[in-house]
Amino acid sequence: MIGALEVMVRLSHRTMPKATFTLTTLLAAFLAASTPTAQVKQPVWQVCFTPGQDCTTLIVDEISGARASILVQAYSFTSVPILSALKAAHARGVDVEVIVDQTSAKVSKSGSHYSAATYLTNAGIPVWVDIHVSIAHNKVMVLDGATVITGSFNFTAAAQHHNAENLLVIRDPQLAAEYQANWESRRAVSVPYAGPGDFGPAAEE
Repeated sequence: MIGALEVMVRLSHRTMPKATFTLTTLLAAFLAASTPTAQVKQPVWQVCFTPGQDCTTLIVDEISGARASILVQAYSFTSVPILSALKAAHARGVDVEVIVDQTSAKVSKSGSHYSAATYLTNAGIPVWVDIHVSIAHNKVMVLDGATVITGSFNFTAAAQHHNAENLLVIRDPQLAAEYQANWESRRAVSVPYAGPGDFGPAAEE
């Protein structure tokens, strides 16, 4: 399909004297050159819902795109793809640091001593346990000081496959600075993870 401008030029070529056509052609060329090209901007936010959408992959993709730093606050933390993505990010030189709730650091009901905190620590990622609140209920990541991931979505398989959850990715350095400040304030009152322990019964949500 030819554009309207091209049609006008062709019609002008048939009906106008040569001098007039030349002037029309130059004017059309000038207008075309001076019209700004539309810029396609990346949205500053992206939302995901379960059931129905793949929020885990969205998180993994954001982690995979991080180049400098990832700060994590997690309540329930069992998602293998997300844990693996954080391990891979650390391996490629990204500064990954994690604060977990006591439930992610204690011995499980099955008696297992292996947890997200253990997995991340074994990968060389610093992990802290937020012990001075009933529940460290945050589900947050701050990536490269510019992007925030938050929402109700726990970093778990259940959040992806069984629950009704929401996830929000916001690309805003000013907002990221606020979340980073909160992350640092929680780390200041957390204790370094030193292996699974008895942190007492989990509080009710």
